[in-house]
Amino acid sequence: MRLTINGAELEVEVLGDPNAPVLIAHHGAPGIGSRSEPKASFGPLSDTYRVIVFDARGSGQSSDTPPYTHSQWAADVDALREWAGVDQIIMAGGSYGGFVALEYALAYPDRVRALVLRDTSAADTFRGTARERARTTDRTVVDMEMFDRSFAGQVRDNDDFKETWKAILPLYDYNYDPATIEARANAPIYHYATHNYAFSTNLPGYDLRDRLSDITCATLITVGRIDWITPVEASEQLAAGIPDAELAIFEKSGHSPQIEEHEAWLQTVRDFLAKVDAR
Repeated sequence: MRLTINGAELEVEVLGDPNAPVLIAHHGAPGIGSRSEPKASFGPLSDTYRVIVFDARGSGQSSDTPPYTHSQWAADVDALREWAGVDQIIMAGGSYGGFVALEYALAYPDRVRALVLRDTSAADTFRGTARERARTTDRTVVDMEMFDRSFAGQVRDNDDFKETWKAILPLYDYNYDPATIEARANAPIYHYATHNYAFSTNLPGYDLRDRLSDITCATLITVGRIDWITPVEASEQLAAGIPDAELAIFEKSGHSPQIEEHEAWLQTVRDFLAKVDAR
């Protein structure tokens, strides 16, 4: 469905019983991500929860309506919560969506019943190690000039954005299948301006490490063992900083344990939420 949220037209899907507790999941990769990943990841939980997934402003099928700031994306989540008619939600986010989920939990603490994070971090401190992994990978040869432009938020247009995305796709998975790269690069809708703003403007000032202790809700942190971009150390930092946090590491996953070890990851989330429900 198409909803007007804070002046933007957002594409939204709702799964599950309208009377069930609400879980809102935010996708990652601003400008290239969409609701398809959180729908696949959290959709199975619609047997217990009302799962709301959406394309964030500037991504997927939603409108290119700035600003593309963390505070605006968090405000859009809260407007969706209000639209859903509930006082509290389970907030979920993976990768860059985890940044938004963390920002939401800090900006709207009374609205968050529990937090589910996946392959994310509290600060933009891992770009250097990610660059080194890209430079030294034995899976492919990464054009480092292109890589640096992308990570600096300087992609030129949507075609350039697609080429930079295709170049780094081999880095993401535990088991690399080069036959899938072309199809995966062709799948997204590209919004290069959103990506550029996120990487050039948002990320250099992103650092929540000193505020993690303010997150008082129950929190689950999941991460793939060989995540190249938000490594295990980032999740360990989150787990050490958030008082009521659990950490689960998936040994045969890269950046996407919700895909690569789906059943085990989903059961981990279910078990965590069952404990939250029992409180």
